[in-house]
Amino acid sequence: MRLVLDPSNLGLSSLHDGHTPRNPEAQEGASIRNGHAVRAYDLVLGETVGTICKSREFVLVIGGDCSLLLEGLVGARQTGPGGFENPLVLSFSACFHFSCVDWGWWKMEQALTYSDGSKGGRPPFDPVLMFKILVIQTLNNLSDERTEYPINDRLSFMRFLGLGLSDRVPDAKTVWLFRERLAQVGAIEDLFNRFDTTLRHASYLPMSGQILDATLVAAPKHRNTNAEKSDLRAGRIPEGWQDKPSKLSHKDRHARWTLKFMKARRRDDGTMPSSDLAIPFFGYKSHVSIDRKFRLIRKWKTTDAAASDGARLREGLLDKTNTASSVWTDTAYRSKANEDFMEKQGFVSKVHRKKPHLKPMPRHIQKSNVGKSVVRSRVEHVFADRKSQTGLFIWTVGITRATMRIGLANIVYNMRRFLFLERLNASA
Repeated sequence: MRLVLDPSNLGLSSLHDGHTPRNPEAQEGASIRNGHAVRAYDLVLGETVGTICKSREFVLVIGGDCSLLLEGLVGARQTGPGGFENPLVLSFSACFHFSCVDWGWWKMEQALTYSDGSKGGRPPFDPVLMFKILVIQTLNNLSDERTEYPINDRLSFMRFLGLGLSDRVPDAKTVWLFRERLAQVGAIEDLFNRFDTTLRHASYLPMSGQILDATLVAAPKHRNTNAEKSDLRAGRIPEGWQDKPSKLSHKDRHARWTLKFMKARRRDDGTMPSSDLAIPFFGYKSHVSIDRKFRLIRKWKTTDAAASDGARLREGLLDKTNTASSVWTDTAYRSKANEDFMEKQGFVSKVHRKKPHLKPMPRHIQKSNVGKSVVRSRVEHVFADRKSQTGLFIWTVGITRATMRIGLANIVYNMRRFLFLERLNASA
């Protein structure tokens, strides 16, 4: 990163001295105050920004007023279309923040940059190529070791990646390092938002309300003692783990046990069990919000399996850009806190109502829940498609890597759904 200090008050006062009263009138021959001076100043600093951008460095410009925003644009334009992905310009005096940063791209570049190249070595792989490999890996449920072989074997994969028969393919270690560094810089949320912006530009705006739900994602089970489980729930590292780095690195301290409730199935003799099934489950939970019209994932969140579904509704899962205010969820989201929150935010609750305690379900509530289930069931199709296509399972350790895995699955689902909608529109 290169820091450029750009003190200026050309847009605020006259050009004489600090004691001269401000002149609100535009300068003669210009449409803005101090127009000629602003132009000359911005051209000089624009050349500085352009030189830095061409060297593939990230430039941060800090200055005095909004005149420096022009300088940032001038410098970015000198490097071509890609230059607008680089500069970040901050104007303190005007309390105005302007950014042309393609954060997703920058973080991918950051994930690939291991050194400045001063000591030699091979150049890094193209970040778009590496991201495409993650898409192939997620879509086909491939391990890092297994990913390299089908890329070299399948012409369709080569064509998708833009590789020739003689081109070098990243090995398993390179793929792992790229995904790991993306997880460390928190790039998956930015990448998801970038593709969501693409969907919106393609006229797939969130419409007709939204549907919220969560599904469990399994992880390898860990056999811990009761004391270790108690420490983990309290956010502490169990005693004895700190002295064993290898054991600590292989223990997932964020995944949790919970009970997965399932409807009881009819026995072979035709009778029904007296109660539903409660199956122990270990892993994480994927929370999503989809739009009702296109069934695209718009908001998402990853937590441990024991986290409450209802509390996540107030943690950024609701999409305020949806053209309709209706929100469909199951009874797990029914609470006074959620109802008050949605009312304050301008949403209309379509949450399922719970059965009264020790009382039969009223007829009108039952009919209302049936109508809501017709709409809410669409989110189950999203979960089924995602798990069947990607084989969603958390093989890694930690909530950060689990978020990366689930985020990639969400992006891949939206990509497949986008292609389906495009084909549907083309055939109409």
